[in-house]
Amino acid sequence: MNLELLEEDNKKLVNKFGASAMSKFKEQVDFYTFKNKLVYSHRDFDKFLLSLKKGEKCAIVSGLNASGTLHLGHKPVFDTNLFFQKKYGIPVYIPLSDDESYVAGKVKDQKESLANSLELARELIAYGFDPNKTYFIIDQIYTNIYNLAIKLSKKVNLSEIKATYGYKNEENIGLHFYPSVQSAHILLPEEDYGIKNVLVPIGPDEDAHIRISRDISRRAGYRLPSILHLFFLPGIDGTKMSKTKNNAIFFKDSPEVIKKKVNKAFSGGRDTAEEQRKYGGDPDKDVSIFYLTKLFLDEKEGKKIVEDYKSGKIMSGDVKKKLYNFLIDFTENFQKKLKKTSLKDVEKCILKNKDFKI
Repeated sequence: MNLELLEEDNKKLVNKFGASAMSKFKEQVDFYTFKNKLVYSHRDFDKFLLSLKKGEKCAIVSGLNASGTLHLGHKPVFDTNLFFQKKYGIPVYIPLSDDESYVAGKVKDQKESLANSLELARELIAYGFDPNKTYFIIDQIYTNIYNLAIKLSKKVNLSEIKATYGYKNEENIGLHFYPSVQSAHILLPEEDYGIKNVLVPIGPDEDAHIRISRDISRRAGYRLPSILHLFFLPGIDGTKMSKTKNNAIFFKDSPEVIKKKVNKAFSGGRDTAEEQRKYGGDPDKDVSIFYLTKLFLDEKEGKKIVEDYKSGKIMSGDVKKKLYNFLIDFTENFQKKLKKTSLKDVEKCILKNKDFKI
């Protein structure tokens, strides 16, 4: 695992695109994603936090692609969203991008993307989002979103879209138009509910979308959304986590599948147990250590497991076993809650046109 390579996209946002490093943020947020440096940089988060503490209306917009299911890489983003929802009682708007999945060819048809979106909504309520303060935006259902997207489309031109995304003339027009739709998702809380303070937590690969949205916001007279950039989690092979690489641990994985994945996880251990006891392992290269210290252990426990690993007191197998136990507890708890969550439970959370029924 190469942490410098994993940080590359995050560093680029700070060094090339003007994001502010969280390492220079003056106020510490008392939550693990901030304390464990999983939140790497931001745009105007200080303004959002000030508005939040002053009791002004605030909201989070945080979306998902409707081409898959929840995996470990989603955990830091949605845990951060949940932290703000639970601590401050703010609404969370979750666009489930059924239309983008379709126009980008990530699903075979719109029927599949709609089914995926409804299942993701069910998963997120099971994960812990408050059904009274969570709103899913599925564009095939809430088609009113396109009215706002059309309004915003006049504030961006084709040259900007092509320069930002690298789209070619030969690609379908849905891809070129989608940034207007995504901007509509982000600005919906202000447009329809008068909530001007909006926070959008994202991965570093999504910043291009938000830069376009902030440009559109400025030109259309809306308040600029604030952004948090989270760190890319490594997959089990030590490279960037990706569904297409099959290097992610999914919340619906069985214990048998999780065990196989954990056993294959990239290790910072030595070639033999004897060498590791003598020389110790390298925790900076070990995926299991990364998951444990960043996602599951508190600071004291994290420091101890790193020191024990470096000293050779514990082996790679010990670390993997510990990670497996955490993952089993986490996924089994999620799966039990998911079984008790029906589509009827999430129906009230899905934004609809007045005459639409599921």
